[in-house]
Amino acid sequence: MTTKINNRTKLNKVISERAEKISPSGIRKFFDLLQGMEGVISLGVGEPDYTTPWHISEAAVRSLEKGYTMYTSNSGIPELRELTSKYLKEKYGVDYDPYGEILMTVGVSEALDLAMRAILNPGDEVIMTDPHYVAYDSCVILAEGKPIMVPTYQKNNFEVEAKDIEARVTPRTRAILIGFPANPTGAVMPRQKLLGIAKVAKKHNLIVISDEIYARLTYDMEHTCFASLPGVKENTILLGGFSKAYAMTGWRIGYAAAPREIIAAMTKIHQYTIMSAPTPAQVAAIEALKTGEPDVVEMLEDYNRRRKFIVKGLNEIGLPCFEPKGAFYAFPSITPTGMTSEEFSEKLLKEEKVAVVPGLAFGRCGEGYVRCCYATSLADIEEALERMARFVKRHRK
Repeated sequence: MTTKINNRTKLNKVISERAEKISPSGIRKFFDLLQGMEGVISLGVGEPDYTTPWHISEAAVRSLEKGYTMYTSNSGIPELRELTSKYLKEKYGVDYDPYGEILMTVGVSEALDLAMRAILNPGDEVIMTDPHYVAYDSCVILAEGKPIMVPTYQKNNFEVEAKDIEARVTPRTRAILIGFPANPTGAVMPRQKLLGIAKVAKKHNLIVISDEIYARLTYDMEHTCFASLPGVKENTILLGGFSKAYAMTGWRIGYAAAPREIIAAMTKIHQYTIMSAPTPAQVAAIEALKTGEPDVVEMLEDYNRRRKFIVKGLNEIGLPCFEPKGAFYAFPSITPTGMTSEEFSEKLLKEEKVAVVPGLAFGRCGEGYVRCCYATSLADIEEALERMARFVKRHRK
């Protein structure tokens, strides 16, 4: 026993302070509880229930049959970068040179990590919203930066105010990190409020890292690409990808678009950690950009039906729910039960076999909420709501 303790102590001494500062993903940690359970309806996993459209997968299959399995350019296949540039120009009116201002990455997760490591020095601060996607603060910490939270609230549609960001600017502030449409809340920022953030960034010479992975999944309002706002492109690192809109989560293909010097720095790190994004995934992404628009429209219409259904159902069973404007998450309040988000999620899973994600996994301001992903069938959503209704009735305070 003593030997085991001594060995553990020795191992602890070799773990970096950065690694010790971050916690395991609150999402993955919770879903360990799912292992071996039958009959569970999952509203937890943040990915489409659609399989990748076959014509997109088929393009990758054809490339494998032709032996196209070697490395690509570090920056990505030229055609893919050209198509991404064309897409951003046609969709949002923003110009990026495919030869120097666009980098293809292993999902937006790698792009986020590269951005932080490319721009942060030890102790630099990054302002972000709370709640936020689980990787945001950890990526800052791993780059030896310091995350600074700006609380957002349901009463304000989980939108962030420029004045609240500016109030947290210090001499150590390096960047503002925003992600809209937002995971986990489904919030979408109006253009006017984004202009306010742009003004703060320009005034204080800050970089804005804009995670727009859910850009195509908006309802009842248009998405505003941050880099398209007047005068801010040179201050912006735009992150996007194919996972959500094209049902390509497992392909792990994303991109960063930014000024040339920033992309050059990100590419240097990318060269030594990844080399290049997977070749078949890049080929699939080319096909998605060429012919995948009808698939995006079809899936968006389906998500919209599910969105309305789940929000109405959650409100009816006594869990007040903000109407999400984008992504595919509902974020209902669980305060009527008097439970913490972890207690609610664990008991709901054990008693009714419905999996949701505790709001606390997304930051302190997520406490009192749970995330419900509605990228699953209407039949499953309906059954999940019936089970949750029984659960809430039993546990209402």
